[in-house]
Amino acid sequence: MADPGKTEKATPKRRQESRKKGQVAKSTELNSAIIILAVFLGLKTFGPSIFCTLKSLFEEIFTSLNSTIITPENLPSFFLYLLMLSAKMLLPIFIIVLITGLTVGFGQVGLLLSFESLKPSLDKLNPINGVKNLFSARSFVELIKSFIKLIILGSIGYSVATKNFSNLIKLMDSDINQILIILSGIAYEIAIKIGIALFILAIFDFAYQKYEHEKSMRMSKHEIKEEYKQSEGDPKIKAKIKQKQRQMAMQRMMLDVPKADVIITNPTHLAIALKYDTNVMAAPKVIAKGARLIAEKIKEIAAEHKIPIVEDRMLAQTLYRSTDVGQEIPMNLYQAVAEILAYVYQISRKKAI
Repeated sequence: MADPGKTEKATPKRRQESRKKGQVAKSTELNSAIIILAVFLGLKTFGPSIFCTLKSLFEEIFTSLNSTIITPENLPSFFLYLLMLSAKMLLPIFIIVLITGLTVGFGQVGLLLSFESLKPSLDKLNPINGVKNLFSARSFVELIKSFIKLIILGSIGYSVATKNFSNLIKLMDSDINQILIILSGIAYEIAIKIGIALFILAIFDFAYQKYEHEKSMRMSKHEIKEEYKQSEGDPKIKAKIKQKQRQMAMQRMMLDVPKADVIITNPTHLAIALKYDTNVMAAPKVIAKGARLIAEKIKEIAAEHKIPIVEDRMLAQTLYRSTDVGQEIPMNLYQAVAEILAYVYQISRKKAI
């Protein structure tokens, strides 16, 4: 029974972990049905060739037994020869089964190689778990499927036998070739009808297996939060880390304020520190900026180091909105900033004189 607290769909990480363990939605009924159809269609195609090979095999056996004395020395080679003939005869069917099984398996779960289910586990030996599985909803569904398959097999066998009753009566007066043709035709009809019926049943079974798999994969909101914490980190810790990073960035920015050529203010709410080195910069660069308390701190440091402070409300607001710390000013502000820098350099030269 599914946990009522698990109401959320499985996350991609949970699905990936489940897939690594080999826990995927698949239907063995679908494999069986398609293999049955493929094998008997293959027999229909390769049947005459297999029959001829089988006939040659028996002729070879009886001819060899009649003309050759079997001794311990030649017995291994004789059996090896018969084995090679048998393999040649059955090889097409083996290939059909192999290709069909791989194709159907790949179509259901894709490329998957997992050995988790082969690992020993004490839970598999726990009799309590065995009893629980015996009376679970899945076991009940498997029981219903078995009854349906028995009904399908019985119904198809009975209907085909009834339809071919007259042909079965004729077998008493037929030779071996006719008997083989009639029986193979009846067997082929039964197998194809059973394969089609099982294929239809398998489609419903695959839908059920997918539903059960999705239900078993459901997660609670708490599990999703815990998974997020493990993969992304605890939000509280991340918030502290970001706060610490902001503090460090602020400290580095304040250390750069004494290097500024000018501080442009709002005058009270904003402060932007600009530096321009013609040797390494193509344009003036913002090395610090801030609002309110940070702006006050920038102005305090600037006053301590005797850096000019210029009040320009519009320019300060535009620089604050359009430029980040470490970026050069936009081209449309070159003229305004150049006039301020020229004014600052002029004042500096006068003070130097």
